Amino acid sequence: MKNKIRILVSLLTIPCLWFAGCGGGSTEGDSDAAGASSSFAYVTNGVDPFWDLCAAGVRIAEKEFGVSCEVLMPPKGVVDQKRMMETLLAKGIDGIAVSPVDAENQTPFLNEIAENTILITNDSDAPKSKRLVFIGTNNYKAGRALGGLVKKALPEGGEVMLFVGRLEQLNARQRRQGVIDELLGRPVQSLDQVKYDPVDATNLTAEGSKYVVMDTRTDNFDKAKAKSNAEDAITKYKDLQCMVGLFAYNSPSCIDAIKEAGKLDQIKICGFDEQDALLQAIADGNAYGTISQQPWEYGYESIKMLKNIHEGNSPVSTYQEVAFLEVTKDNIDEFWAKKKEMAELGKSE
Repeated sequence: MKNKIRILVSLLTIPCLWFAGCGGGSTEGDSDAAGASSSFAYVTNGVDPFWDLCAAGVRIAEKEFGVSCEVLMPPKGVVDQKRMMETLLAKGIDGIAVSPVDAENQTPFLNEIAENTILITNDSDAPKSKRLVFIGTNNYKAGRALGGLVKKALPEGGEVMLFVGRLEQLNARQRRQGVIDELLGRPVQSLDQVKYDPVDATNLTAEGSKYVVMDTRTDNFDKAKAKSNAEDAITKYKDLQCMVGLFAYNSPSCIDAIKEAGKLDQIKICGFDEQDALLQAIADGNAYGTISQQPWEYGYESIKMLKNIHEGNSPVSTYQEVAFLEVTKDNIDEFWAKKKEMAELGKSE
């Protein structure tokens, strides 16, 4: 293992959420005192219930593998994420799993991290960086599956709107393009050769397709903006028939806007991830379905990978795919029970 660089960054200056692991509320310095336990960190790209489920997987892995883990959630994007990772290096962390906020612009910094500790990515990749492995869903494939849900929800076709936090993240761009390509009947693209429609593209359609992608709205993780985007779309597009949420909170925001507009029977909802509000809407028949990345697997597999690499086991591939799951009214009860079970396991001591 390469020597860790020591960066003088005070923990008190970093606005973040720190989660003690399953090992009984560990704090800074505990792993050094223990002497035997490897220390790893799981750094998200924001604060969201999705990441709480990932954290559950981290805690399960921490207990199973006998390692010390921290979960850090940056509330203000790139700057907070950078400070957190600098602090982890200063503490002598053995490995970091991160979901980059802006992979393209963060690559030089990620390379610095990779030169001083084990670095892997999960959820969203930084393929040009020196990270050793990416763990996550094939977001282009998952986007196409989401487009398939839209087609089932609107078998006769119609106008569709896309909503997402931001498109700087590679997973968001891949997810969006998968939906568009599926709706417009385009050929399936390989993950490393995806051609992206412009972010500001409107009224996207194709010969032989029954669907029109009216627009893509971003909100930069501002929940109030997410709802106002949905409200504006309802006002602007009188014939809108489906709203598609690409991030966990987007679909619940759309549901709220649709309810307030009195159009639950007119506008379908299809989404990504598994916030309870969306699951309840699926159970009630007010949303058609969602694509779950089974986020607990992200946290668990990330810590497992870091431990294996730290012990000298080279990854067999630079990409470990995590399976996604289509959730509709047909399997909502089973899935929701699984989600609750995993969350409880993650909190158990």
